[in-house]
Amino acid sequence: MSNDKISREIKVGISSCVLGDKVRFDGGHKLSRFVTKELSPHFSFVPVCPEVGAGLPVPRPTIRLVKKEQQIAVVETKDQSNDHTQAIEAFSKKKVEALAEQQLCGYIVCAKSPTCGMERVKVYGQHNAEKEGVGIYTRELMTRMPWLPVEEDGRLNDPVLKENFVTRVYCLNDFYQSIGDEPTRDKIVKFHSRYKLTLMAHHPLAYRKLGRLVAGISNYSIDEFVVEYRTQLMQALANRASRKNNTNVLMHLQGYFKRSLNKQDKAELRKVIDDYRTGLLPLLAPLTLIKHYLAIYPDAYLATQRYLEPYPQELRLRYAL
Repeated sequence: MSNDKISREIKVGISSCVLGDKVRFDGGHKLSRFVTKELSPHFSFVPVCPEVGAGLPVPRPTIRLVKKEQQIAVVETKDQSNDHTQAIEAFSKKKVEALAEQQLCGYIVCAKSPTCGMERVKVYGQHNAEKEGVGIYTRELMTRMPWLPVEEDGRLNDPVLKENFVTRVYCLNDFYQSIGDEPTRDKIVKFHSRYKLTLMAHHPLAYRKLGRLVAGISNYSIDEFVVEYRTQLMQALANRASRKNNTNVLMHLQGYFKRSLNKQDKAELRKVIDDYRTGLLPLLAPLTLIKHYLAIYPDAYLATQRYLEPYPQELRLRYAL
């Protein structure tokens, strides 16, 4: 099976307007060129527009979130007596439940939308509006699938957030592919071993916590463990890998070559790692050198580590880190 075919099987949910569908209130779209140009060759997108799904027309009156008796409602902006809360909530529950059976590996939502926004959506009170809300559909999505990587279209313009999201998507897909339909202790242990360095870079405390969880796998039924491990794994990776943590991982990797490299090569590797630490070089520089040495001096354990190549190089996501 080709790498391209494997990639195309990575299902990622997406707000239809971000994919370019003309479903917005004004009959327009909110196409993301990063999504359509960079991600489309690698992901198989599952588009959803909760407003159209709930029966609202295109075009349609604008809607907003409002506080109504301690609850959040979705109403039309110009006529708040037209309340669409029940229809949108009903559609959201039904759709999200169906998507939960499809093994989605991520979701890209439309920012600021009263149905799809992930954070800082305006919620209108009697006298003011506060950016404290979550879109009705996305709230249901994140509640039903707390392990799922969810990101807003606008935030994907940030190179660090973009790289983090794609890393999580590929990790979750790898998890599903690795355990298959019949999860076993051995499959999970092997998967976890491949992500040790990745976890060290994203969240050292979670790395140790997940290690203890895997060590105690016999205390769970296998199905219960899969659910618990998946949630803790994806929550850990939601923490962005810091320069400090990446440097610690690079120094850890350096230790594997201490008996293989000569004095000059060791000094060069230390220098490249330190230049990354101080911001003079991108993460790609020390990783490229380490992979070069790994090709010359193979190590079975390092060869399995997804930290060295968490996603296809064609995505070029580590150039700006």
